[in-house]
Formats: sequence, C-alpha cells, structure tokens
Amino acid sequence: MISVEPVADPTAPLARRNPVAKVAAALVFSFTLVATLDPVAPALALAVELAVLPLFGIRYRVLARRAWPLLLGAVGILVSLVLFAAERDGRTLVEAGPVVVTSGVLLTALGLVLRLFAVALPGVIVFATTDPTDLADALIQNAKAPPRFAIGALAAFRLVPMLGQEWQMISMARRARGVDAGRNPLARLRLFASTGFGLLVGAIRRGTRLAVAMDARGFDAGTPRTVARRQRFTPADGLLIAGAALLAGGALAVSVALGTFRPLVG
Repeated sequence: MISVEPVADPTAPLARRNPVAKVAAALVFSFTLVATLDPVAPALALAVELAVLPLFGIRYRVLARRAWPLLLGAVGILVSLVLFAAERDGRTLVEAGPVVVTSGVLLTALGLVLRLFAVALPGVIVFATTDPTDLADALIQNAKAPPRFAIGALAAFRLVPMLGQEWQMISMARRARGVDAGRNPLARLRLFASTGFGLLVGAIRRGTRLAVAMDARGFDAGTPRTVARRQRFTPADGLLIAGAALLAGGALAVSVALGTFRPLVG
C-alpha cells in the first residue's frame, strides 16, 4: 500500500526542523548538483546524505523501502545509454553486434545514476520525516503560500494511499469479469495501460469533487484564515539551509579541484 506518513523518529535533531526549512535545504542541495555531469560531485553528495541519515531519525532499511523506485530509474538510464548513446568514446569494453559498451559510456551512466540518487534522496528524506499537515501549515505561515494551494496539496497527499487501493479494486473487478492477461506480455501491458487510464479518470473526478467542496467551504473567499498549529522558523532552521548549500558547494569544489568537473552546458 502507498503511504505518505512520516516514518522517522520525530525526536531526531534534523527531523524536528521546520518543514519549509527541510524542503528549502533539499532544493538547494539538489539543484546545485544539477550543474555537473561528473560522478565525483554526486558521489560525495550521496555519501553526505547517507552519513546524516541517522540525524533525521531514519533507518537505512526504511529508506531503501521508500527509495526502491529509484533503482528502476537507474536501470533505465544504464540500459538507455548502453543501447542508444550517441558518443561512444573511450576504451571498448564489450562489443556484441550493435551493442558497444565503452568506458566513456559507463562513466557517463555512472554520473547520471549517482546524480539521480543524490538529487532524489533529499526529497525522499524530507517527506519521510515530515507530517503532511505540518508541511501545509508551514507553507502557509512561513512560505506565505496561498491557503487554497497548501490545503489542496495536503488533501492530495492524503488521497495518495487510495490510489493503491483503487488499483487493486479495479484489477480484482476485471479479473472477476474474466479480463485477465494470463502469461501474454502484450496483453498484460495493454491491461496495465487501460487500468492506469481508469485510475486517472477516477482521480480527476475525485479532484473535481474535492475542489468544489473546498470552494463551498470558503477556501476561495480571500478572507484571512486562522492558524491552529504554529510553525516557528528558528535560527537552527536557517543553519540547516546554509549547511546544505555549503555541503553541495563543497562537493562541487572537490570535483573542480580533482579536474573531473563536467558542466551540464558547454
């Protein structure tokens, strides 16, 4: 079942930080790494992320369960570059018909895979340590986000677990009607696409009903809303953002010093 609830120890030092500060730190840390294609900077960033994980109160096994879709993305990147890379510089390692694997292709793939993990893991950590209600409150109070947007995002987070339940219900209903792909991979793919389309239609209908219900309750009235849970932005939250920027900049500086820095553009 899909879950969006926090799985970290709420008493951990960094898990207690303001949700807006954690989101800002994750964005600063991730966007800095987008500037390079080399594997050194994201490898250092990934090592830092794994090192500070206990400070967020998350166990490595729990993080692996949350971040397993990244492995699929990494495999997709590797296969795509091995089969369709335009530049195949470096020493040839494997040559089997049209498939030619060179050291340059593997180095590029390694850099992209490491950058995928280094950029995505901060977001996984943030949402694994943050309650959605606290995040919505902090967006309204500290980031001055419109209440309609923040509460709408909170409602969307709360509805995410229903997607897994609906997928299971649609699959079981079709199986009860004799619609089953069996062992045919093409039929399985076609059935997957049609189930996904049905899930999308249901999500759009639920979103429309939710928007109408929110407007009926005055979320679009423009009047000031009261705050039930105060979210305070402390100097420690600012230090978290500054620390993320320094660590990301340090990873880039090491990459430049070693001569491996490869800018994304140019």
